[in-house]
Formats: sequence, structure tokens, C-alpha cells
Amino acid sequence: MIKKITLAVVVLLVAIQFVPMEKNESGTNDFDITKNYQVPEHVATIMKGACNDCHTNSTKYPWYSNIQPVGFWLNHHTNDGKGHLNFSEFTSLPLRVQNHKFEEIIEMVESGEMPLPSYTYLGLHPEANLSDEDRKVVVDWAKEQMALLAATYPADSLKMKPRPAPAQ
Repeated sequence: MIKKITLAVVVLLVAIQFVPMEKNESGTNDFDITKNYQVPEHVATIMKGACNDCHTNSTKYPWYSNIQPVGFWLNHHTNDGKGHLNFSEFTSLPLRVQNHKFEEIIEMVESGEMPLPSYTYLGLHPEANLSDEDRKVVVDWAKEQMALLAATYPADSLKMKPRPAPAQ
């Protein structure tokens, strides 16, 4: 019985190697954050190593992404990250949402929630291990962008609309 289960698992693992996976490599940047915001080189370098693989339309996949089910997990992880924040489509968002995304960047980077620990496990992405100084650079940059928005646009255009209470 154990041999049959082992054989079935091996056959399944081999079979899923042939299932095609659409990768996040469109490179579409029509609404990239750099279109409307200054991203200094030192900030861009940090973001390239720690953020862009999951938060842009141009993921650089590691070699092991070609091995399933790891590739499926990485692709899901990337799509989820882009669902929360996509720097390649940032300027297509309403101003209030852009402002809110800067707030979220500040919160997530300051708290150490980003980059995700799973992204840096086992030293797989050492460039994503942010030092306290790197975190401060990103947070200060996001705060500067929020200040620029506040100085340029009316305050009510930058506030998120309250969500309606859930129906009971």
C-alpha cells in the first residue's frame, strides 16, 4: 500500500511539471510610480531588491520557480502581492488610494512585515533583508511622497472614503 501511494505521489509530481504557468513578466509600466513620483536611486535600489519581484509587472524568477509545485506557490505569492500593491500600475489609482498605499508602505516596512519573512528564508533573497537604515530610507521616502501630495492637492481628495458597515 505504501509503495502505491509513493508511486502515485511521484507520478503526480512528475505530471505537474508539464502544467503551464503564466509568469509575471509583462513588463507593462504605463502607470509606473516613477511617472508621477521621484524615486531616488538609493530608494530604487532598495525597492528593486526587496519589493519589485512581488509588487511590479516584472518578476525575476529564481531557478527553482521552474519546479512545481514551488512555481505555483511563487506565482500565487506574486499575484497576491500585486493585488495589494503594484508599483507598475500605481499612478492609475485614484489619488486617495495612492496616498493610502504610501501609508501602508510606511506601516508595513516600519513594522517589519515587508518584505515577507518567507521571501528571505534560508538566505534565498539576501538583497531583501533590509537593514534598519534601509527601512528608514523607504519610510522617509514614502512620508515625503505623502507630504508632496498633501501640499499639492486638497485634503479631501486624499482621504479614503469610509466603507459602509456590513449588512447584518
